[in-house]
Amino acid sequence: MDRRHFFKLSSAASGGMVLGFSFLLGCKQPQEVIEAALELPNKWTELNAFLEIGDNGVVRIFSVNPEIGQNIKTSMPMLIAEELDVDWKKVIVEQAGLDTDNFKRQVAGGCQSIRQAWEPLRKVGATARQILVNAAARKWEIDPKDCKTKEGIIYGTEDLQISYGEIAEAAAEEEIPENVELKKAADFQIIGKSKKNVDLDKILTGKSLFGIDTKKPNMAYASVLRPPAFDQELVDYDDSKAKAMSGVQEIISFKNKIAVIADSNWQAIKAKKSIVANYKAESELESTEEHDLALRKLLDKPSKNFMRHDGDVAKAFSEADTVLERIYESPFLPHNCLEPMNFFADVQTDKVYLEGPIQTPAWARSRVAKILERDEKEIEVQMTRMGGGFGRRLYGDFSDEAAEISKLTGKPIQLLFTREDDMTAGTYRPAIKYKIEASIKDDKVTGYRLTEAAVNGNMYDLIPNFFPAGAIPNLEVIGHPLESKITTGAWRAPYTNFLAFAEQSFFDELAQLLKKDEIELRLELLEQAIPVAEKDEKIEYEPQRMQACIRMAADKANWGSAASDEYQGISAYYSHNTHVAEIATVVLEDQSPIVKKIVCVVDCGIVVNPDAAINQIQGGIIDGMGHAMFGDLSFENGKPSASNFHQYRLIRNSEAPEIEVHFIESSVDPTGLGEPSLPPAGGAIANAIFKATGRRLYKQPFVQQAEFLG
Repeated sequence: MDRRHFFKLSSAASGGMVLGFSFLLGCKQPQEVIEAALELPNKWTELNAFLEIGDNGVVRIFSVNPEIGQNIKTSMPMLIAEELDVDWKKVIVEQAGLDTDNFKRQVAGGCQSIRQAWEPLRKVGATARQILVNAAARKWEIDPKDCKTKEGIIYGTEDLQISYGEIAEAAAEEEIPENVELKKAADFQIIGKSKKNVDLDKILTGKSLFGIDTKKPNMAYASVLRPPAFDQELVDYDDSKAKAMSGVQEIISFKNKIAVIADSNWQAIKAKKSIVANYKAESELESTEEHDLALRKLLDKPSKNFMRHDGDVAKAFSEADTVLERIYESPFLPHNCLEPMNFFADVQTDKVYLEGPIQTPAWARSRVAKILERDEKEIEVQMTRMGGGFGRRLYGDFSDEAAEISKLTGKPIQLLFTREDDMTAGTYRPAIKYKIEASIKDDKVTGYRLTEAAVNGNMYDLIPNFFPAGAIPNLEVIGHPLESKITTGAWRAPYTNFLAFAEQSFFDELAQLLKKDEIELRLELLEQAIPVAEKDEKIEYEPQRMQACIRMAADKANWGSAASDEYQGISAYYSHNTHVAEIATVVLEDQSPIVKKIVCVVDCGIVVNPDAAINQIQGGIIDGMGHAMFGDLSFENGKPSASNFHQYRLIRNSEAPEIEVHFIESSVDPTGLGEPSLPPAGGAIANAIFKATGRRLYKQPFVQQAEFLG
């Protein structure tokens, strides 16, 4: 509300103001909630590197992986707490720092955190529980097999019972059992039940959690001026105005960059903007138009460097009744995390302290050790919660810069990117083009060729083994990289985020050509893939699980029975070990297609935390929808076309559709959830838009092809 409307409302009716203050009063916690708050114990006992038990029965569990919003800081401790058999209300969760001696795979990426931790973390809890039971049994002089546990209490024969807190100190002296029995899924009390995000109260009340919140004694702020275009070199600069500004401590240059160190972030940013820097380029700088031409040529480049090669595609094409060929295109995309890149570094003579939001803390430590020429043992890394990662925080160029500036200045440094820094000096999703060809003989798909051309390359070994591998007898997958100075890397749901749209749109067009229902064609192809997948270990997806997702999605969305003014599109995709089917419903308003609803069915095995799982799926769909429809970043002479959100179109709250999520009930170990719902979204929407308008979309963002979508 602006000042004018605030006073207008205030003078119009006192009730408006009373309502406002009543709302604020309503935010106070009820007294019973305050009284029920956990009391910290007088003494902690460490049972292993993952958990400690207080003398009052409170359990502290350390979350070891980076938290980027995927909720593993809640879900991973749930795995330990389940097997420990403790009351979740008595659990405190804290973020652990980097510790490669005690913890494995402290990485956030690829939707692998829960999948990789599923058995190891449960064993951590089960082992701790057994140690506690053994200690109690020794105290009572009975067989541990005669003991049972429930919510942090050990029960022995007759009326014997003791709390974990009371026996914890004695348990710490017990030998660690080699083999422990894990619970059956039917006995879970915590896993499979929705648990509130352990940081939610702190997030809502503005407590310091994120890297950007970091405050340390004697800390200075750094803002860095980088070349405005990729592949430019710094020639010289004039920093006289900047040096004269209030709060500026010093200005240094390093590795083609200029860093301003100041008393506050705002002072550093203001001073940086006053620096006049001159740059040069040794060769002509890159532009999107040149990329487009080069990528098109690569699509037609013959290659025998197959990433997958089944049967005889050339023969299938030569004998075909019809060959369908389509080209799909996508632009560069920035990550646009809500929290811009930042990191804290304090380089001292005897040690190095690093703290901040990083998806790959061990990699960051090794790079900083190399930059500073220090032993990794001298470097401590603490992780903060992240305001989004999406792959951008895998790379850690910001942690490297912070450490280098701290070394050069001898000061503890908090490096902060502005939004402009973040968008113009990023690591982007590469611009990609796909050519997909399919041969049809006697109303059957007999051959399939997927050719990729991507800036700096994109494909990796798993993608060629996803659907339709195994479903079509003659199949080729080819990848061509286009070298570029523009930095590219993983972007949420790497590799599949655009490929799913291309392939799922193509299969819809194939169904139209074959005069088949779109779901019918997919189910038929998956049926053909079942015997192949059972024999071919390279095929990553499971055809039956994908079929189940498609069938449930069709049922929940009333496929084929939609209202006359509603148009539906299907997309089904496997990525990050998870099967997903989505059906989008589009309506026309003033002849413009509006996404009204998306029904999503997911097979991710056992769902650890249902509310959090739904949140991840909904977020992935909205992200996939927004970038497919609106996301666009081009380059002119090496310079990005957008520097902030006034130039870069994101999806808006009012454009988010209703999203209905369903899970396939399963006893299979959990798979990924943070990324798999994103890839199918674009294809489902594009296929629904075709139903509504008769227009096929081959290029992202969709607004570039259809003005009515703007």
